[in-house]
Amino acid sequence: MVKLNKIYTRTGDDGTTGLGTGARVRKYDLRVAAYGAVDEANAAIGLARLHLEGEPLLGPMLERVQNDLFDLGADLCTPPASGEAEGAALRIVPSQVARLEADIDRLNAELAPLTSFVLPGGSPASAYLHLARTICRRAERDMVQLSHTDPHAVGGPAIAFVNRLSDLLFVASRYANDRGKADVLWVPGASR
Repeated sequence: MVKLNKIYTRTGDDGTTGLGTGARVRKYDLRVAAYGAVDEANAAIGLARLHLEGEPLLGPMLERVQNDLFDLGADLCTPPASGEAEGAALRIVPSQVARLEADIDRLNAELAPLTSFVLPGGSPASAYLHLARTICRRAERDMVQLSHTDPHAVGGPAIAFVNRLSDLLFVASRYANDRGKADVLWVPGASR
């Protein structure tokens, strides 16, 4: 259980932050950038949810995603220990990826196939979901880069989760645009 008694500690005044292991790293460390981008995506999803009040499918779905993003942040802020026992740290698991895939399929079944790329916009919820999607892609780039610096730095399910999440956010943005009917489509060369 998390218990926060004091919000400021002054320990980061030297430009470092603490990982879940207690180790101190620079605030620009790639691991910190990755879980920072995850946190930012979560905030953008929160903005989208403000515009989805009463929406029976997307609202609860995105609330679960926000909780999973905290799991992902916990996973990323706790580098795996050598020989770490299963369950020793909170990690993204394949069932979380599978749930995203099921959610994508459920939403996509109600959308007409695309005939063009979609411009971010339409409804406020859709625009915020597109913003969350692009932030999620940045988190994914950071996580993949981190995994290339150390093959054990990020678990495979975590990378699959963030990759699938950006797909879910794209489909959810279309769903939030009157199930794709209010999508704003790209018209190549329209302003030449």
